[in-house]
Amino acid sequence: MPFDPLPPLRDVIAQHGLSARKSLGQNFLLDLNLTAKIARSAGDLMQCDVLEIGPGPGGLSRGLLSEGARHLLVIEKDHRCLPALAEIAEAYPGRLTVIEGDALDVDPLAHLTPPIRIAANLPYNVGTELLVRWLTPPQWPPFWQSLTLMFQREVAERIVAAPGSKVYGRLALLAQWRCDARIVMSLPPQAFTPPPKVSSAVVQLTALPAPRFPADAKTLERVVAMAFNQRRKMLRAALKGLAPDIEEKLVAAGIAPTDRAETVDLERFCALARLIAK
Repeated sequence: MPFDPLPPLRDVIAQHGLSARKSLGQNFLLDLNLTAKIARSAGDLMQCDVLEIGPGPGGLSRGLLSEGARHLLVIEKDHRCLPALAEIAEAYPGRLTVIEGDALDVDPLAHLTPPIRIAANLPYNVGTELLVRWLTPPQWPPFWQSLTLMFQREVAERIVAAPGSKVYGRLALLAQWRCDARIVMSLPPQAFTPPPKVSSAVVQLTALPAPRFPADAKTLERVVAMAFNQRRKMLRAALKGLAPDIEEKLVAAGIAPTDRAETVDLERFCALARLIAK
């Protein structure tokens, strides 16, 4: 691991009285070898600006900076963490910008210069919403090249799931429509303070130059949200509110009206979204 001039994270947490707060979805990762490994899985950062959400006491931030991130922007809602982050900024002069705020409300682009990568141990309570936002901008390619994100293992498996599996659904379709997605690391509960009840995993999503199949992002998102909201129903019933002639559109897209959502692949969902958007 490259040289990191700062004290161990346990000492930082003790010094600043930083107990993880459940209300903020916090679980701190204290092993700097692990945070450096996650940073390395984000690829070569030396020519990139990096966005990190919810850095907490800054374990992953330190990994990203010591692994060579050109500039790191962190957005942190918990004001208790700001002094610890200020110490990191001092140790890496000119390379760390800290914004106090809610990542759902802050526009990071004013502070970042392309190429941009996103790397984060996302707070559990906003992780999925942020991911969907990053995957569904109106224009593609997006402002980011890749996402390296830690989730609960169950969420990570939903992102990389294939049609027919029990966890295949909206996240898999939105992720795999415009990205290559794979799990690059698994972490046990005891890697965190406090230990969560479940295992975690790091997912790498690399933006494709263009979506795998043409479709309007908003329409596709609406179709898959409705389809999987009632996944036990036949699609003609689950999607009946989308169009008066939904059965004909399903057939035209190569989908049997009696099919259930988990059996339909990305190409056919995109075909259906195009027909509905007409």
